[in-house]
Amino acid sequence: MEKGPFIGELRRRILVGVAAIVGPFEARLLPSGSIRIGLIVPVSGVLGLMGPCAINCAALAAEELNAGGGILGRQVELVLIDGGRPARQVAAEVSGLVGSRTVAAVAGAHASDVRVAVVAAIAGRVPFVYAPPYEGGGHAPGVYFLGETPGRQLAPGIDWLVGTRRARRWYLLGNDYIWPRLVHADARRRLRAHGVTVVGESFARYGAAARLLDRVADARPDAILLTLIGSDLVEFNRAFAAAGLGAARLCGALEEHGLLGVGGDVTGELYASMGYFRDLPTEASLDFAERYAARFGRDAPMLNAHGHGCYEAVAMLAALSARAGSLSVPEMDAAADGATITSARGTLTLLDRQVRHPVHLGRADGLDFFLEKPFH
Repeated sequence: MEKGPFIGELRRRILVGVAAIVGPFEARLLPSGSIRIGLIVPVSGVLGLMGPCAINCAALAAEELNAGGGILGRQVELVLIDGGRPARQVAAEVSGLVGSRTVAAVAGAHASDVRVAVVAAIAGRVPFVYAPPYEGGGHAPGVYFLGETPGRQLAPGIDWLVGTRRARRWYLLGNDYIWPRLVHADARRRLRAHGVTVVGESFARYGAAARLLDRVADARPDAILLTLIGSDLVEFNRAFAAAGLGAARLCGALEEHGLLGVGGDVTGELYASMGYFRDLPTEASLDFAERYAARFGRDAPMLNAHGHGCYEAVAMLAALSARAGSLSVPEMDAAADGATITSARGTLTLLDRQVRHPVHLGRADGLDFFLEKPFH
């Protein structure tokens, strides 16, 4: 999808001052003295709904960096790569961009199977900042993680539902790839420690999750851990509500766009655990929302965790290069500990090339999330 109409339209609608968003094909043709960052964001496939906000947030980060002198004194350009395609295709495109020196760094918010393939394709040649929650492990030279691992993201919500909702029977349902499988392994250990029962587990190929509704219902769970993503998560929750079923649902990838796609929820039993929600009642969050609205308008795609993560990823690349004085991976790795940015969720600092930050448990309340509590 190098020059397709969707990317072309995004480029026309989201042009960032002197930091243009271009597609990979255009980037190879245009001369530039700027630092180009490959931005891997799904604009197709099951996660395509996250694209518009993620691109806006990355563009805002680039614009703010350029207003302050860019990265290492050079302006920043974003090269948009569709991360919604099969992992092998995305990795091959990124490898070509890195090998031709079209991009000097990579930032992304996309599925973990794509990340694994991209990390192997880059092979430590350029830095890569990965924004979303992920399954843990996977450390390689030049790779930096901003999202939560299962123990930090979902374990507190599991503990809270077992203790507060007395959820004793759990069903685990996810898409069939690395992140859900490893999250479930962590969840099973935690549920066993609580002495509760896993009454079933299923992994669905993309596009098929809603077909498993009867299997889940027949197991009569008190709670369901959902590691479905994007449109699959939306479709399952819509089918669940339409069937009039009752169970607490704890989601690892539900954000504001997804909740809107579901049509909202008034059962009081749909939960999401994320590091960022657009309604965080903090000065940093309110300030970020104002900057986003001033740049893209009050009707811009809703802020959400996946989109906001792309802002953080671009900003962290700048912080890392400033500490290292270079975009060289060995120098950045040596200087990575202590690299710090300020985002809508507060101050984020790398330690062992990973951020550790509180998560928040949000309960769907209509089309919004009521934040039950933060977990440290």
